[in-house]
Amino acid sequence: MKQSTLLKVAVAAVSAVATLGVHAADDDAEARKKIEIVQYVAHPSLDAANRGFLEGLAENGFPEDRLEVRQHNAQGESANNAQIAGSLARSDADLIFAIATPSAQAISQAVDDIPVLFSAVTDPESAKLVDSLEHPGGNVTGTTDANPITAQLELLKTISPDAETVGIVYSSGETNSQTQVEWAKEAAEDLGLEIKTKGVSRSSEVSQAANALNVDAIYVPTDNMVVAALESLLKVAFSRNIPVIAAEGDSVERGSLATVGISYEKLGKQTGAMAAKILKGEAEPADMPVEAQSEYDIYLNQKTADRIGIEFPEELKEKALKIFE
Repeated sequence: MKQSTLLKVAVAAVSAVATLGVHAADDDAEARKKIEIVQYVAHPSLDAANRGFLEGLAENGFPEDRLEVRQHNAQGESANNAQIAGSLARSDADLIFAIATPSAQAISQAVDDIPVLFSAVTDPESAKLVDSLEHPGGNVTGTTDANPITAQLELLKTISPDAETVGIVYSSGETNSQTQVEWAKEAAEDLGLEIKTKGVSRSSEVSQAANALNVDAIYVPTDNMVVAALESLLKVAFSRNIPVIAAEGDSVERGSLATVGISYEKLGKQTGAMAAKILKGEAEPADMPVEAQSEYDIYLNQKTADRIGIEFPEELKEKALKIFE
């Protein structure tokens, strides 16, 4: 599919439940909206989407004292996702927010009578979360983190014109990652780049997979497993002085060289604004098109550039939203 077609031990232990807004007066209990947030794994990008979602709700009429929020984290395990989803199917939540494709899939399969919003999902149609991006058609909608892979590989060529081969380590079990690999291959062909891939089934395999790639550069998609283990991949890249192009700004802050990409905090806020419309009764998921971030920003890591001997063009530095020193 071309990129242009898109714009879980018991649940209590697994979920690491944290409740917000409980300080509100008892007589306000009915007024507080019950929100369940399910996050697939903890890493800065998904954490930012989580944080942004609550900020988006607050900015649209639902501050902390109007909410009762329970946080669940599946710790990157599909069995945990299933346990959490089974529990929430019996809940009295007003809305569920699922962060990342595996969690969104588990929730959408288990819950059909509670509004569900997702974020950090690359290909909602292939993940079978919606009938279509324009007309979701059920109780599920949200925001996609589909990223501009062509522009990201073009950025690589701008920074490292001699690069000919690009390695991608990806989770072979994540639909969103498989999609991005295909997108990258399509984009690379027009740019004269060759894509080499290594699939992994757990984050502990990321370093070994990166070591096995004989390439001029590495591209890191919005892959939950790989991003959670980003530092181990960066260690390999640093040892070879090769650039790592990321799909979003948080990974650049952590040490990747550069990206023109999405902000997960902004994407979370956008999803929070959608949630507020549902909670106010102004819209229903079935009729709310899946949204994407409309503008992308350039992020550069000067410290990493100095470390691997890369010099950013001045014009690129002038366009950057953020340069991490």
